[in-house]
Parts: sequence; C-alpha cells; structure tokens
Amino acid sequence: MMDYVTNHRFKRWKRNHRIWGATATFLCCICLFLFTPTIPRSSNQHQFADVRNLLGVPNTLNVMTNFPFLVVGVLGFVFALDGSFFNISSQGEVWGWVVFYGGMIGVAFGSAYYHLKPDNHRVLWDTLPMMVAFSSLMSCLIFERFSQRTGLCCMSALLVSAILCVLHERIYNDIRFCMMFQLILPLAIPAVAFMYRSKYTHSGYWFLSTGIYLLAKFEGVTDRKLCRISTYFITGHSLEHLCLALIPISLGIMLIYRELKFQRLVDHKDRL
Repeated sequence: MMDYVTNHRFKRWKRNHRIWGATATFLCCICLFLFTPTIPRSSNQHQFADVRNLLGVPNTLNVMTNFPFLVVGVLGFVFALDGSFFNISSQGEVWGWVVFYGGMIGVAFGSAYYHLKPDNHRVLWDTLPMMVAFSSLMSCLIFERFSQRTGLCCMSALLVSAILCVLHERIYNDIRFCMMFQLILPLAIPAVAFMYRSKYTHSGYWFLSTGIYLLAKFEGVTDRKLCRISTYFITGHSLEHLCLALIPISLGIMLIYRELKFQRLVDHKDRL
C-alpha cells in the first residue's frame, strides 16, 4: 500500500513538473518577444554562395535541390491517405501526416520559387510551408503520445499560429515570431518524445530526425565555407536542402516499420 501511494505521488509530481516546465518555457518566449526590439529581415540573408546560372535557371543548385522534397512529399502524401502502407491507428494521425507531407510538397515549390529570385517578398513562400510542416509534425507526436482530441487541438492552434507569424513578419517586417516558432518546435519535438512514452515502437526515428535537422542547420550556416571545401561543386545551403529531405524519408521508414506496442505484446503471448 505504501509503495502504491509513493508511486502515485511520484507520478503526480512528475506530471506537474512537466506542466510547470512547459508553462515556464511559454512565458520565457512571451517575455523574449515583449522585451526584445523588432528584428527586421536583413537583405544579407538572401545572399547565398550559389549564384550560378545553368540551363537558364538562376541559383541553379539551390533551386534544383528542392526536387527531393517534391518526390518524398507526394509519396508520403499518397501513402498517408491510402492507410495501408503506413502504420497509422487513428484518423487524426492520418490528417497530421497528410498535412506534414503536403507541407513537404509546399516546401518544394515555395523554396524553388524563392531561390529563383531571393528577396523579402518571396521568402514568405519558403517560410510558411516549412512552418506548416513543423506544426503538423509536432501534432503527429502529440497524437501518438496523448489523445486524438489533444492532437487535433494542437494542430489547429499551431497551424493558425504559423499563419499569424508569417503575416506578422510580412506586415511589420519583424521576424521574432517566426524565429521563435522555428527554434522552439524543433527543440520541443525531441523533448516531448523523450518525456512521454509512445504507443508505437521505433520511436528512435524522432531523435534521428532531430539530429538530421541540426546537421542541416549547420550546413546552412556554413554555406560559403562548404562551397570552398567542395571546390565550388556544391554549397552548404544546397546540402542543407538535401539533408532536410532525409527527415520525411526517415519518418516514412518509421511509419512503415513501427507497430503498436500492445499489439506486439499480444502477438508475443500468442506465440508462447
């Protein structure tokens, strides 16, 4: 009896600790926005190492390396809707993964359009699809860790927030909201995956995807250095595109091979 009470108290403390941690993070983000000056988008952010024009396509590699997003996005979109190829156990998860792979298709077209002529006007079409993909990916994690209702609420709130962040940047030339959105979600995804158990196997792919994302961001920051290292064969930003395209591939592999844990336990007992 004493062990039961102690275990119950520990679980309650652990749950409250997580809630307070999430609340503190949210308040820190609000304070960061309220007490930091406006951050306009600099024109220097549109200056990439790849300025080559091959076959009449400006910034050729930065444009062409978006093609993998289109291929993976279309395949993932079709498989998620089909329902027989991916192991998805609820309708909410179906919509989450459909929106994610649809976001990948949007990234393919939006990023290619932006890189043909990078400027503050076109960057909207590069930013919004990526934020939609982040929103749906976080929601997919909530679906499998919590409930379908919680996941749907999360997805609706995040998608609306993504649109509002982009509109705020567009109207006020202030990228603070977009920066917070694109920094917090990639960190929140592995944090939630670590703290809460999944009903599926193969959860390690969430952490693999996070590692790929961090590697891609490193390649983007070292755009010109990697261009020089490769003797101007490929730039860091183009490598970033190719690396980011590995994320939906790795998550697709997870969706193919994962199983419900309780179903796996039942099958094991049946074999015994």
